[in-house]
Amino acid sequence: MTLKNIQKSSSELIALASIRDDASRLPSPLLPVSILEAWNSLSPDMRAALVASELSSSSLQTAKISSSSSLTSSDSNRSDTSSDVKNEKEGVILEEDPDSEIKKTASSTVMTKTTVMTSTKGWRNVFTLPISYDVNMIARGTLLDPSNSQLLDSTGVHPEGYNRRFAVIDEAINHIYGKKILDYFEAYGIQLTAVILPGGESDKRPAAVDKLLDAMCDYKLRRREPFLAIGGGVVLDIAGMAACMYRRGVPFVRVPTTLLAIVDASVGVKNGVDYCCARTDETYKNRVGSFYAPSSCLLDTSFIATQDRRNISNGFGEILKLALVRSTDLFELLETHGANLVEDRFAPSKSVPEGVGQRVIDLSIQIMLEELGPNLWEYTLERCVDYGHTFSKLLEMVPGVDIMHGEAVNIDGFFCCLLSYLRGFISMETVERVFRCMQSLSLPTTSSHLTSTLAWQSCIDAVEHRNGAQRIPLITDIGDSVCVSDITPEEIDRALNLLKEFDHRKSGE
Repeated sequence: MTLKNIQKSSSELIALASIRDDASRLPSPLLPVSILEAWNSLSPDMRAALVASELSSSSLQTAKISSSSSLTSSDSNRSDTSSDVKNEKEGVILEEDPDSEIKKTASSTVMTKTTVMTSTKGWRNVFTLPISYDVNMIARGTLLDPSNSQLLDSTGVHPEGYNRRFAVIDEAINHIYGKKILDYFEAYGIQLTAVILPGGESDKRPAAVDKLLDAMCDYKLRRREPFLAIGGGVVLDIAGMAACMYRRGVPFVRVPTTLLAIVDASVGVKNGVDYCCARTDETYKNRVGSFYAPSSCLLDTSFIATQDRRNISNGFGEILKLALVRSTDLFELLETHGANLVEDRFAPSKSVPEGVGQRVIDLSIQIMLEELGPNLWEYTLERCVDYGHTFSKLLEMVPGVDIMHGEAVNIDGFFCCLLSYLRGFISMETVERVFRCMQSLSLPTTSSHLTSTLAWQSCIDAVEHRNGAQRIPLITDIGDSVCVSDITPEEIDRALNLLKEFDHRKSGE
């Protein structure tokens, strides 16, 4: 029950008087004498009804109870709890015991309960944030064809005569497709303003976000005007962070142009940059960022053909990760056709059956969406998609190291295979099968920088990042995994010693 501030209206006084009658039957130590005296001061003819408010089950539970002798139907229908914003005025709150009993007789309602006296003022705001965005697979090679309006359509509906658009474009993509992108919009009478950003891992810094924000301010991007982000994962991350910050959120469209971005960065809602801390003089991977969904995502796999062999293998680092933790079907496709897909760059060829390359991409995206969707904000920190993302973070941050993200993920992934083997989760036969698949995809499986010190520091960082526990995913079979939180330094050293027994392909370090 809630005793609200006394107002000089007869209906409220009647309600308060009836509450007093109910409260007076409680053990006297639970109510201050001053409160009881206040109730006693009310005249008997005001004691006709019992009024209560009912809060949601997540807050204080209250109920509206009316007496048949004095409240009209219009009085009994009063309620201010229709919204999800819970408002408690300053006053006395009687918190009801969940085991309370309500007994009804012909003329009155008697409630038997235990109450606790508290004083409160505040609001509980409960909102449901709608998240909806489309991931659209475009017919191969048609995204920049003026006869296909999907790219233009993704930038939203604008007033007639509004003939400009804004885009951030990866430097490498601009070199290859810059003129074609401009020609596409010119065909529709649209002037495209583009800011060009480098897309290397070393460029993933707050300064890049500032540069993009400066360009958006200069362009005077409108609050509901979607802009385009065309490029690899680094540029998409920078664009997502800028979109989240500019005017506290503007829509943006992802157009991934690398294999890695198509199956990874384009699918989820995370974005961020690496951060160099002035106090520690260390750089932390993805330390600053946000959860912010694109308005849509357009996938054209023809962009992959412009990548070199190493970049395509780099993309397979994330695809193989998904296969190891979720899909034997995907793993078998990589075992059988992975090497040829790397060689042919996902272009149609006689060496790979028709549809296999598209099936690999479709499965990867489907698995990512299935894993991310129910846990979009990562309230659950035991995530199988974190496989390969425990030791790789520090490995990528080693000063001067020449290692790409997917390569680091794969090195981490194979090291975790050895940890699984040492725990008896998988056999050596499974370890060797995984190793052969990694080799066929031209992925590195070790690094001279993967030391005992770095590996154990990675476990310490994992505890910080994953809120007090390691939560390191390990495979229990190809296509299945479990998270563990008790890896020891001795276990790491045993795995590092076992790592030396394999004939590795190393990264470009």
